[in-house]
Amino acid sequence: MSTRPPLPPFTLESAREKVRLAEDGWNSRNAEKVALAYTLNTQWRNRSTFIHGRDEAAAFLKTKWDKEQAYRLIKELWAFTDNRIAVRYAYEWHDDSGNWFRSYGNENWEFDENGLMQNRFACINDLPIEESARKFHWPQGRRPDDHPGLSELGL
Repeated sequence: MSTRPPLPPFTLESAREKVRLAEDGWNSRNAEKVALAYTLNTQWRNRSTFIHGRDEAAAFLKTKWDKEQAYRLIKELWAFTDNRIAVRYAYEWHDDSGNWFRSYGNENWEFDENGLMQNRFACINDLPIEESARKFHWPQGRRPDDHPGLSELGL
């Protein structure tokens, strides 16, 4: 069985680290690699989509990132307990017609003892934006350490 540090029970420091690692993974847009952070029997609710298992999660992520082009995500810790973390996040993307969006959401995560996410519940809203209203300007991939987070951006 693989482990995915940091492991529960979480501290403020380890919860923040877990959130940043999740952000980094999703910004990689590598569906197969990202899916390894979830248990084999992970359960998700993402908007109105229900996902059962790591394979479905990987397929979902591939489809998501094919649609959501130029995807850039920022996550921020909201709260945590022993094996649960709540985050708020925003991401910017455009569709295949060049229409830009900022998607806002909240997620509740639950981890097993190996640090793998077993439950993920996401609520997300999409806001159409002009390209000139974008706030997430970094090369595709990991957000630079000196790029402002959600609170600093007023989001």
